[in-house]
Amino acid sequence: MENQNQRKATLTDILHTQGRKNLNNPIELKAGEITEEAVADLTLNKTTIVIIHGHRGSVSTTLNPTVKDAFLRSEDVDVIVVDWSVYASQSYSNAVNAVPSVGENVADLINELVNNTVVELTSLHLVGFDLGAHVAGFAGRLLDGDVARITGLNPSRGQWGQNSRRLSISDAVYVEVIHTDGIGLLAYGVGDAIGDVDFYVNGGTHQPGCLLNNFCSHNRAWEVFAASLTNAHLIGNQCNTWLQVTLNTCRGFTLQMGRNDLFKYA
Repeated sequence: MENQNQRKATLTDILHTQGRKNLNNPIELKAGEITEEAVADLTLNKTTIVIIHGHRGSVSTTLNPTVKDAFLRSEDVDVIVVDWSVYASQSYSNAVNAVPSVGENVADLINELVNNTVVELTSLHLVGFDLGAHVAGFAGRLLDGDVARITGLNPSRGQWGQNSRRLSISDAVYVEVIHTDGIGLLAYGVGDAIGDVDFYVNGGTHQPGCLLNNFCSHNRAWEVFAASLTNAHLIGNQCNTWLQVTLNTCRGFTLQMGRNDLFKYA
């Protein structure tokens, strides 16, 4: 039987202002263990990013260093990388079952940081890949949808296709979803439009260089998002029909994909 500590997701890798110069020595925070010393270098007036990996991921998998470094190259922000690999390394079904509790722990940590006046929900951006997108959704929901932004990177489809608890438009002030493998029977990701804005990169399937490899296309989501942080030329066109999406022939108004733009309260 697991003890209480085993059931708690470990939250690590906070990179702050000095983090840009000291990327390999992050400080570690755990919900319920926030101390004045641990948060001394966090800056209230900066945007805070929370990155959440997916199934089979960990704090050191490619998603985290790539996206974290892209954020820190593009602007001066605080970055928190969530490590829930204790559960994510298990079977997919076990990882799915852990998503609500991991989301709760993320929300608990954020609340503690808010209470310590080092984070504001209006300057908070949650970025989740795969199952991590649904973790972000749970956390945002528990924070009353007041988080400034959630970016869902190809949110997992398995056991989430029609799951009412999946990432949704009401989980943050602004929810953006980037689909790179959401079309077809073997797709890893949810194909439905579930955010304020949903981008279907290259039609949302069969990404360049991946041939018919769905896993490769799935991982393109965090790659193109990281690219968007340092490259302002990733532009999407509004689609009028699903046929336009699947044929990649959308020609409506344009909108920049990704980035770190936060949508404040009116």
